[in-house]
Order: sequence, then C-alpha cells, then structure tokens
Amino acid sequence: MRGCVRVHSWWLKLGWLMPDQDRVNTEMAAHYESGVEEARLATWGRLEFIRTMEILQRYLPAPPATIADVGGGPGAYAWPLARDGFTVHLLDPMDLHVKQAKTGSRNGEAELASAQIGDARELPWPDETIDVVLLLGPLYHLTEAVDRITALAEARRVLRPGGLLVGAAISRFASTYDGLFRGFIADPSFCSIVERDVREGQHRNPRRHSDWFTTAYFHHPCELAKEVDQSGFDMDAILAVEGPAGWLGNLEWWLAEDSRRNALLAAIRRVESDSSLLGASPHLLAVAHKEA
Repeated sequence: MRGCVRVHSWWLKLGWLMPDQDRVNTEMAAHYESGVEEARLATWGRLEFIRTMEILQRYLPAPPATIADVGGGPGAYAWPLARDGFTVHLLDPMDLHVKQAKTGSRNGEAELASAQIGDARELPWPDETIDVVLLLGPLYHLTEAVDRITALAEARRVLRPGGLLVGAAISRFASTYDGLFRGFIADPSFCSIVERDVREGQHRNPRRHSDWFTTAYFHHPCELAKEVDQSGFDMDAILAVEGPAGWLGNLEWWLAEDSRRNALLAAIRRVESDSSLLGASPHLLAVAHKEA
C-alpha cells in the first residue's frame, strides 16, 4: 500500500471523498497531488497493470469501441488502449492527472479522444453512447455506499445495451497482508488502521505515513459483487488481479524472464476466480454487462 495542502474547490465539489473532517479531504487530495500515481503502475504496481490489461483484453470488444476511463488518473490504461485502436475518453477529478494524461497524448503515447476533469457520479456523456466503462479507482475512493451505487448507475446509464463495465476494488484484507509482509502491523498505529479496515472497510491514515495509502474504502469480495448486481448489471465475474502473488517479495525476479513470468501469470490465472482466495489479492476486478 503505498500527503497537507489546500483542497481545491472543484475537488470538494466533485466529492470523491467521505464528507467528514477537512483533514480527511486534504489527505486524499495531497496523496495524489504529490504525483505518486504517475509511475506507480510501471514500478511497484507493475503486476497490477499487467494483470488488469490481461483481463481487459479478454473481455473488451474489438476496436474502435468507445471506452470511458473514469478515474483514469494520468492515463496508464488509457494510452495503451488508445494505441490498440480504441476511442478513449479519460475522466478524473485531479487536475494534475488530466494534465499528465494530455501531456502523454501530445508526446506520442497515444491520441486520447478527450481528457477532462469530472465526477464518477455525474458523467458528461449522453445515455447509451459508450461501449465500455472502466472504474479503476472510483469504487475505492467513494467511501460511502450510496456514492458507489450512484457511480455504478451512471456507468450503466451511459453504456450502450450489452456494454461492458470493469470496476476495480481494494480487498478488505489488503492492509492485513501488507502489514504482515512489511512489518507495519507491529506498529500499534497501523494495527488500529487494520482493525478498522477489517471491521468496516473504511481505511484512514491519520499519521499520513507515505506507505499507508490514503482515505479509501476496502471491499469484501461478496460486497463488491452485491453492489454491482444492485446497480442493475449482469455479473460476469469477480476476479483477483494479483492474487496471492501480490505479496511476493521477489516480483522483479519473476517478471524478468519469460518462462518465469508465464508461470507466475498462469498460477494467478488458475485461482483468479476461486472464492476462497479472492480476499488475498490486493485488488479485485468486477466484470459485468448492461443487459442487451
């Protein structure tokens, strides 16, 4: 799991935050304004990126289908999808992320159809105009269930009949595994964070420790499936992204050589939908369709 600045008025208006103390709002804004997200999926989050792209390629329709990358950050997924021929619209509440996405597009990473500031709960596109909606961040930064359901309902509204939804969640047990693996759980402050995570799914980092993430909601796998189902989607699968490999200490060794990499990915794939192991994965993906 991987800081205090003034919160911009648009950030508060967009509301990807729990409406409690300003300190909580400031923490989330500061976490992303620090620029932490730009290189994450190319460095210590590399397995998350590889597996998410693998799953997307399995379910996506053929290019040039229109993809709304909601909460798309600096464009880590938007760029390769655009290079593959998809029409990609990126939406994110962070001005920094949108600027980074536009810069990447201008630098030849890919040509995005659009990149703009926006709210997952109030999408800017007309009804039934999008083939795929990616929610690869909003579902764990919308800390209230009513806001997550609203975001899912908005995704359903803009999707064409038969359209695809892919939503990411952080596992309810991610901080337990991470705390044990990296020794944080020996710290009473982190231990109290883990206790609340497991009990309520509400993750907070009052000490603003740089390795303890920021304000978020951590899903139980069954809860993620329930929220998607309640929003009117036909569920295809709840899949582990990194699976048990999310906690490997020698990940680069596994990824450095093709045969080891293939063996690692095959091992994750083999158990990606096993209900008894889903919570052990740092990230989960909900894959669903709007009824045709």
